[in-house]
Amino acid sequence: MAGTPRFLTLADVAEVLNTSSAQVYAMVRRGELEAIKIGGRGQWRVEATKLEDYIARAYQSTREFVDEHPFADDVVDAEAE
Repeated sequence: MAGTPRFLTLADVAEVLNTSSAQVYAMVRRGELEAIKIGGRGQWRVEATKLEDYIARAYQSTREFVDEHPFADDVVDAEAE
């Protein structure tokens, strides 16, 4: 994410992940995505490195899910061998 500021708003994160700000807020509140609250109004910010960490964890989690839940065609191919 070259040229990205150190901290991103939830709207910025939503744009990067192609989802809604409400979904990003829910991810933060569930502890899936680390964020900080700043200022008197408690605005949320996500450090760019934390977003990259989240994305890496999501890829790993997806790999594990795919390994544990093979696609039906994969099972059929394995049975044919």
